[in-house]
Amino acid sequence: MAAALRALANAKVEARELDLIILATATGDRPFPSTACLVQEAIGATKAAAFDVAAVCSGYVYGLTVADQFIRCGTYKKILLVGADAFSKVVDWTDRSTCVLCGDGASAAVITASDDESGILDVYLGADGRAAELLMIPGGGSREPITEKNIAERRQYVKMRGGEVYKMAVKATIKAIQHILKKNKLTLDEIDLIVPHQANVRILSATAEKLKISREKIFVNLEKYGNTSAASVGLALDDAVREQRIKKGDLVLLVAFGGGFTWGATLIQW
Repeated sequence: MAAALRALANAKVEARELDLIILATATGDRPFPSTACLVQEAIGATKAAAFDVAAVCSGYVYGLTVADQFIRCGTYKKILLVGADAFSKVVDWTDRSTCVLCGDGASAAVITASDDESGILDVYLGADGRAAELLMIPGGGSREPITEKNIAERRQYVKMRGGEVYKMAVKATIKAIQHILKKNKLTLDEIDLIVPHQANVRILSATAEKLKISREKIFVNLEKYGNTSAASVGLALDDAVREQRIKKGDLVLLVAFGGGFTWGATLIQW
């Protein structure tokens, strides 16, 4: 809720003006109702529709794409996008291959139509369900409800095959970046800043190396928050703006990957 209220204050928009709330999360408060509905009630957005987006670490980019489409087709005028995850509640604290990577966080933005050339220029989303088992919480859903046996086997916690996730993540990130560049007839030199999902330094370094770009071109704030999943891209974007790494007119590329496997990119003229 705090991130939502801060975004509204920064945008000078009242909660009652919102038409829609999109909340990207993989760790919602309950199986249902959607956490977006709980945020709607908490902030007093009485006329807003509300739903969750489940794309794990790609959630912010997925949610931004959905918001962009609603704005473009004129269905809604003011949309609140929230990316929020509390992975401390779902990691296995006996498994150091996952628990030390994650952090809890929330980010939010108010999305409206632009009255100049700035705004979202293009979006790209992808997914590959064949890689679902590389990163997942196997227990707790309708396929595998919580039982004493599942709890004993710690099936309610995040399971990750780290080496395979690393390879898939680098591949998906590069694919998303190259797709956006090719479609918009751009080169990496024309992109002022890449703001990626903050998964781990190895993935970010490998991405920079394979794309043959300076690490300075890729914004990193991983050391502050860890991997905050759906909150990650929004937090990084906010920090980049506050640190004056982005200025008016810059071309900014958001890119993310997450469990599913999902990935996506958003090209923005600031």
